Amino acid sequence: MQTQIGLTTILSNQTREGIAVTSEERRPGAAALDVQQALDALKLVAALLFAHAQTTERTIQDIKRFANALGLTVTVSVSWDGIALGLVPPGQGGGTHRTDAPAVVVSVTPTLVDMGKVAAVVSVIDRTCERGLRLDAAIVALQQIERAPSVSTLRFSLMAGIGAMALGVIFGALHLISLALIGLSGFLGAQLRRAIGRLSDNTLVQPFAAALLAGAIGAISVRLEFTTLQRLVAVCPCMVLVPGPHFLNGAIDLLRARIPLGLARLAYASLIVLAISTGLLIGLALGGTSLPPAAPSRAAPLWGDMVAAGVAVAAYGAFFSLPWRLLPVPVLVGMLAHGVHWAAIVVAGASPAIASMLACLLVGTIMSPVADRLRLPFAGLAFASVVSLIPGVFLFRMAGGLVELLEPGVAARTDLVGTVVFDAGSAFLITTTMTVGLILPRMVNEWISARRQQLGREN
Repeated sequence: MQTQIGLTTILSNQTREGIAVTSEERRPGAAALDVQQALDALKLVAALLFAHAQTTERTIQDIKRFANALGLTVTVSVSWDGIALGLVPPGQGGGTHRTDAPAVVVSVTPTLVDMGKVAAVVSVIDRTCERGLRLDAAIVALQQIERAPSVSTLRFSLMAGIGAMALGVIFGALHLISLALIGLSGFLGAQLRRAIGRLSDNTLVQPFAAALLAGAIGAISVRLEFTTLQRLVAVCPCMVLVPGPHFLNGAIDLLRARIPLGLARLAYASLIVLAISTGLLIGLALGGTSLPPAAPSRAAPLWGDMVAAGVAVAAYGAFFSLPWRLLPVPVLVGMLAHGVHWAAIVVAGASPAIASMLACLLVGTIMSPVADRLRLPFAGLAFASVVSLIPGVFLFRMAGGLVELLEPGVAARTDLVGTVVFDAGSAFLITTTMTVGLILPRMVNEWISARRQQLGREN
């Protein structure tokens, strides 16, 4: 769904805490630029990057670079509901930020993920900074990026079904009927999401409806005895709905002490997970069933595990509008990471949490410089590579167990309480170790890059 991004400009006598941008080397004739055109271009850049899951730090840096190329001084302040740009037009204040400068507020929320648009915007910024693109041409290019449609509904739906099937293989659903039901559920769920997206901008209704459908199909499969793997038939299509990039960006913001924004991102991602869980449980309940206790998982052979992981990564690349030519990069890294995960559990006997952290450390180490090189948002690229490791089964079973505990006469069942606690603990540990594994290399890479830039300026 293509979401319209509202851009609202207000004047304020107060300047929020931000990052000053100075222009030591301005483009020739920068003072003669149309200031309003420059503001429009800056607003488009800020809105497109922030809305489509670029990390906050990179968003600020790219706005700074673009403003510098236009000969402007700007401060940037980011919050959940928008970006405030404090601007000083060329020739008014020189390179010094003025506290009475007007604030331009770009009203946009970071609820989307589109790696293709982010890469295209950064390309425009690069060409502008290299003096190869005029301001009017840059504005036209940015407007085209803003109007560009997301992936087609057919591609989106097919990849959703294929990705759900790949996750089914990873979790042991090797029966053809089970895989067919999982794929059908994922395909129809994606179709439903796109249909709802044309009617409403509410980003919580879409995953709720898709999960509701998946739960209903899982319940029907049990009633008609199509398969005994009802848990996977219901859960795998829901796992492709988990908002991993928002969780990662929220955690990165918290580590950078952007507390309000980080908490807002995490709250939004948690609301989506809650909507998914609620839809899944209601769908199952409509069919008179619930998620069964965890059955012993069957480990797929290494080759099957890695191939399925690569297919799941390709599916997520389609969700996030990753250009086809760049898709092999996360696919190969995802397959390698899942091979490490498989070996850690099957060969070394490590726990799922430790195995997930090792795999994510590998992905974070490789993808951090790759994301910078390809001008892609790290969160989307990294999450696509580890989507198959998300502990969705634990999350959804925990939700189902909590609901069951509320039923009369069930609260005293210590076995159910223990199952809920185990699922909650497993989901928390795996999610935490995955987050640490992905973010730690990213923070180290950004620190090294900052140090190199500082040394370069000093020399």
